[in-house]
Amino acid sequence: MKTEVAPLEGNKVKLSVEVEETEVDQAVDETFDRFTKELTIPGFRRGKVPRRVLEARIGKVAARHEALDKHIPVWYGQAVRDKAVDVINEPTIEVKTGEDAGAVAFDAVVEVRPKLELTGYDALAVTVPSPNVPEAEVQAQIDRLRGNFAELAVVDREAKAGDSIVIDLTGARDGKAVAGLSYTDYSVELGSGNDLPELDQHLPGAKAGDTVKFEADVGGSPVQVEVLVKQVQEKVLPAETDEWAEEASEFSTLAELRKDIETRMSEIKRAQAALSLRNGVLDGLASLVGEEPPTVLVDVETRRMAEDLGNRLDAQGVALQRYLDAIGETLEQVIAQLREQAVPAVKVDLALRAVADAVGIEPSESEMEDFMGRLAAQAGVDAGQFIAQVERTGRRLAVRSDLKKSKAFDWVVEHAVITDEEGNPVDRASLARQSEPALAPQAAPPGTPATTTATATAAVTASASGAEAE
Repeated sequence: MKTEVAPLEGNKVKLSVEVEETEVDQAVDETFDRFTKELTIPGFRRGKVPRRVLEARIGKVAARHEALDKHIPVWYGQAVRDKAVDVINEPTIEVKTGEDAGAVAFDAVVEVRPKLELTGYDALAVTVPSPNVPEAEVQAQIDRLRGNFAELAVVDREAKAGDSIVIDLTGARDGKAVAGLSYTDYSVELGSGNDLPELDQHLPGAKAGDTVKFEADVGGSPVQVEVLVKQVQEKVLPAETDEWAEEASEFSTLAELRKDIETRMSEIKRAQAALSLRNGVLDGLASLVGEEPPTVLVDVETRRMAEDLGNRLDAQGVALQRYLDAIGETLEQVIAQLREQAVPAVKVDLALRAVADAVGIEPSESEMEDFMGRLAAQAGVDAGQFIAQVERTGRRLAVRSDLKKSKAFDWVVEHAVITDEEGNPVDRASLARQSEPALAPQAAPPGTPATTTATATAAVTASASGAEAE
């Protein structure tokens, strides 16, 4: 079989395929063999009908057309694999010669994934929250913990936020007392978010013996509130000592407690900064793609996202209509939102492919084996079984493409220019947890289409459970 590929306008190509007569004859023979097994001819047992009888009954030309209808898609698929054409849609096929006899020649016009030429990917500017933990934030956590052990002391001064105020409170609407809105010796902490928010607004500045009157919204209508301030109490925090630290925590010294708080806060800030870095890289890559991605790719990604949403709802036992009612949107509105999200995801996918080509990323066989081993672990199947299934179903190139994108993503992350909100440089090594290497490569970049790997994983999982793989 001979194949030539010619570019067409837009992101389409034409594959001109020539199939030798001997191969066509073999396809016709296979078709007659199938007819022999499937057709019942009076006077002959099934499977024993002579070829000449079938030719006379069906016709050589009709049988040839049947053979071409079945084998041209196979020859087209072989041509796509031989020439490594990255098709993204169904082809339009036109038979040029050989419909009735001889060698067969056909043209296949098909949309392919566009190849981009990007600039700026080698130094993306990304802003992340600072991974450093200021001493003031550590002290604030210490003080918050001390507040749990605070004692209240009566003070002779105006009330302020953080104080506890002992009050008598009454409420009336149109001169009549409001049921449930009368309290005696009621303690409220200012600034803590009281059930009656107006207390936090009107009581600061009041002293013991003061009467404060204001209007509050209760049940959607105004209520006249009168408050008698009986005491102002302030919190007295315990001293920062080793004895207090031992009482308040599992640590025996204040230094150990402080170090633990700092470590925990550092882990959180590192994780937040690392996530911001990854999201910033994805956003930056999408912004480098100026043209709109092919509609068919957006359609595929939208369907994938919709299926993912459906799977998550099923896992939670939530019916689709119940979900739509809860968010107050129609199915059409949800699909439209998913489509909006699909566009940048497809742009990132195209950008990562372009980066991989531009910097010459080609996974080694050992990297492929390790990558598929991780995918197998995610699918919960044996690695050898996974690899064999990927090979059998012809998905090795697709999985290899996903690994290239993952490595391209890591490459862009490694070359990004990272600063915090104040413009200070951030060392990417500082974004890693202390127990893992800095920004270790992931199985697939977050936020990018993963249909190929997901399909391969699903196929192997189905096979492992006895289902027929796609």
